[in-house]
Amino acid sequence: MTTDRYQRGLDRMMELVSTEHSNTFDHVKLLESYASLDSELSDYIVSFAFGDIYSRTSLSQQEQTLVTISTLVALGTEPQLKLHINTGFNVGLTQEKIVGALIHCIPYVGFPRVVNAMTLLKAVMAERGITSTAQPQ
Repeated sequence: MTTDRYQRGLDRMMELVSTEHSNTFDHVKLLESYASLDSELSDYIVSFAFGDIYSRTSLSQQEQTLVTISTLVALGTEPQLKLHINTGFNVGLTQEKIVGALIHCIPYVGFPRVVNAMTLLKAVMAERGITSTAQPQ
């Protein structure tokens, strides 16, 4: 049985998935990858994370994604970070915004985690065919 909460979460989650970049790992593929381990896990993710949290309107999609990216950098959870960097591009974040958020994390989480995040950003950009827009300083 699909609840309103689940449907709201599913609708919100689908707003974050790119149809243009189907080769990148996204939330739908994440759910599919864990379906065989536990039938209720996808419900928890969709209903709670997307139906309750991501459906809130106090932050824009871009702001939510920057907060998520920054939190995942701090936690050092690289597979999820890569997924949310992809999401960042899906919701219109630029390389400059993502890099800016990552650099802002340096005094709080340190260079190693931020450098790892930059490496993931480069990988996501390569997968998506995005050329760096950074200018030499």
